[in-house]
Amino acid sequence: MKQNFTLLIVLLFLTSFSTAQVSFEPVASGSYTFNPDNIKCLSESQRETIKQQLQLNVEDLNRKNELAFNFSNRGSHPLFIWPVQKASGVNYNEVWGISNYLDHNASGPNLLSDYNCGTRTYDTTSGYDHQGLDIFSWPFGWHMMDNDEAEIIAAAPGQIIAKNDGEFDRSCDFSTTTPWNAVYVQHNDGSVAWYGHMKNGSTTTKNVGEMVSQGEYLGIVGSSGTSTGPHLHFEVYADNLFTQLVDPYDGPCNTLNSDSWWQSQKPYVNPGVNAVLTQTGPPVFPSCPTAEISNASDQFETDDTIYFGLYLRDQVNGDSANLKIIRPDDSVLYDWNFNMTVSYYASWAYWNYQGVFDMEGEWQWQATYGGETVTHTFNVGDALSIEENNFNATSIYPNPVKDHFYISSPLKISHVEIFDALGKLVYSIANSTDGITEINSNQLSNGLYFVKLWSEDKESKTIKLIKE
Repeated sequence: MKQNFTLLIVLLFLTSFSTAQVSFEPVASGSYTFNPDNIKCLSESQRETIKQQLQLNVEDLNRKNELAFNFSNRGSHPLFIWPVQKASGVNYNEVWGISNYLDHNASGPNLLSDYNCGTRTYDTTSGYDHQGLDIFSWPFGWHMMDNDEAEIIAAAPGQIIAKNDGEFDRSCDFSTTTPWNAVYVQHNDGSVAWYGHMKNGSTTTKNVGEMVSQGEYLGIVGSSGTSTGPHLHFEVYADNLFTQLVDPYDGPCNTLNSDSWWQSQKPYVNPGVNAVLTQTGPPVFPSCPTAEISNASDQFETDDTIYFGLYLRDQVNGDSANLKIIRPDDSVLYDWNFNMTVSYYASWAYWNYQGVFDMEGEWQWQATYGGETVTHTFNVGDALSIEENNFNATSIYPNPVKDHFYISSPLKISHVEIFDALGKLVYSIANSTDGITEINSNQLSNGLYFVKLWSEDKESKTIKLIKE
């Protein structure tokens, strides 16, 4: 009996010790601060040039009897939808955060008041008070710009009265003197919305004078003009004289207009999950304007170290996010709370675990924060659930590859598809007559891929490939 009791104590100790080795503190965490130096989006001369051009365009449209706005039939002010959306197929929950609202305090510098009587805005020593809403792309804003993942859409229907494109779009500071890429839309009440800092070459193909519907694509969030990173500067005027700014938000310190211009006004502080990602390593945030490296992947082996990334907007001190890693059979591997001790407009954190992925199949990485639950699925084991038993002798070489790689197989390979680390098809080729033995990989960027091979008998296999 004494021996059994001693054995029980030892087992309990080992179990306790094993559990204690699992840390739920993030391996690393941090924040992203957009426009830390409070740089104004437009110089005074640029702003005046824009206003003059808009007024000339309106006069020209009016002379041609092509101006949609008619003062005698003037309607009430529009109700905006949110002007930024994720592009189709983007694997994030959301793609934006807010850095600055409009400044209502005309005094300065550093005398600030946004619509909610807070200081989420800025002014400058030159006397500029921020005149719009800054919506930055998050996470991985440069990567998102390069891949057209954050779209600018028309907040309200109207007529394009001007647009500008062809300008440099990787600005990082106030030294840039080139104009921004932008689209300007006049609504049926005469008000005008400015959409600035778009990616070069991304603006709508519609021309001045053409109409856009609410929600219609206008461009990609970029960093053209005076900018420190990809964002949309959304600025609204009551009419084309541009003497009366509009703040779309209703609040106690809005000194410009008496009601909200949003269909559904978002909260002043709006905590939420922008992305939960599984990754092969920590995210890399190089200096501006180099694109970030997310190291995102959805395919792992059972002995891999998997990084679990969490990307939030409006992280609030004192809040907590519930995090779970869930097995394919819906049992929970880990369930913990990430307690926040500081507030950020945009934040990231990651955890990594290895040697605990004891089941092959589709796993879940889940985060609950800001009243929503976001779930990301990833595979452990066989990539893309392909049966490989009949393909044991099939391989590809060289791996890693720089240019061409070759397929070695006792079977005739009739079809090849290549998927990126997120499972997106990026290349496909078929040749049922001669078979496929060589692939040119020059069209692939560096990174992790999965090469899916089919024999002429419809047997298949997936092989991991590294492109250097």
